[in-house]
Amino acid sequence: MSRAINVDVQFAQVQSLCVKHGVDTSVIEALQSGGTRVVFKNADDTAKMKKAFGSKLMTGAVKRVPNRLMHG
Repeated sequence: MSRAINVDVQFAQVQSLCVKHGVDTSVIEALQSGGTRVVFKNADDTAKMKKAFGSKLMTGAVKRVPNRLMHG
């Protein structure tokens, strides 16, 4: 199971919901195509947050910001 999910929720809302549910993240990044990509530290947290985000989970391809632009 992947620890990464994409959600149709803004960055700040993702952070808030993760704090509310007491889960740790490895990475939270805004998606170029809209929404947010979240990588959790373990599979249990990923499963918990998939339920928490519910209908806001995104399926299919998304466009990420190129890594070189994020760290440049």
